[in-house]
Amino acid sequence: MVVADVPEPSAGPGQVVIATEAIGVGGVDAVIRRGTLGGFGFTAGLIPGSEVAGRVISAGPDVDPSWRGRRVWAFTGTSGGYTEQAVARIGDVVALPDGITSIDAVALGSAGPVARLALAHGRFAPGESVLVRGAAGSIGIAAVEIAARGGAATVAVTTSSPERGERLRELGATEVLDRSGQGGSTTYDVIVDVAGGDALPDFVDRLAPNGRLVLVGVVAGMPPADFGARLLAGFRQSRSVATFSLDSVPVPVRDAARAETFAAAARGEQHAVVHDVLPLAEAAEAHRLMDAGAVFGRIVLTP
Repeated sequence: MVVADVPEPSAGPGQVVIATEAIGVGGVDAVIRRGTLGGFGFTAGLIPGSEVAGRVISAGPDVDPSWRGRRVWAFTGTSGGYTEQAVARIGDVVALPDGITSIDAVALGSAGPVARLALAHGRFAPGESVLVRGAAGSIGIAAVEIAARGGAATVAVTTSSPERGERLRELGATEVLDRSGQGGSTTYDVIVDVAGGDALPDFVDRLAPNGRLVLVGVVAGMPPADFGARLLAGFRQSRSVATFSLDSVPVPVRDAARAETFAAAARGEQHAVVHDVLPLAEAAEAHRLMDAGAVFGRIVLTP
């Protein structure tokens, strides 16, 4: 990853150009950089980054000109965010409410809806027990807060240190497990899994009867190809495993979840946990920190 000068972008039909004030650095950026998921690879000339916040400075010919000058959060796709000026489709742009900073917006704008809708995908209901695997990232933190406020009987987390465990307790966790899942309750009704990787089958075993595991990320790598054998081994438990991506969600539902995320943050019910704010030129350092597992919350870049 290198810093480079590129031509200033222009807004095409259905697009706006945003002068970025904050850029989110998320696990999906690292997954794309590593080429972990098929169809996504970090190739020469790719500008990484999927979410930004700032002010609209120009709009396409068919876009309402009143967008110009407005503070917004935007999804830029699987690339294009690590820039001083980013292009986004108007359908992926959300006006920011007062009281939400650009830095907070990129810490919550993607993570909050993913966590909220992943719990819904897992049919989470009040009184059930929830385990968030990989709870130190922004999606995991959001899932902890949402499950706790949603009436979960237990909110368990996996994390790498007692210090992180204490921070997660402050956000609503009631049980802290180590990364391998040692400690805590025996089984859980819903598991939100951000990590994936070789250990995923062990967490399938931690599902209660009729339990649901929702895989929302693979920051620890792809699960073993035969992980479904654990489901079959516990056939009579009626457990299930699902994947979840915002790409599968109808736009109105996605937008409503994002609006509720920002509204909850404005009410003080959801917190933007920012590990550090780094200059845009230090994007590679941000990725090194993520790869080392040193990040709690989200790193934000500023131009």
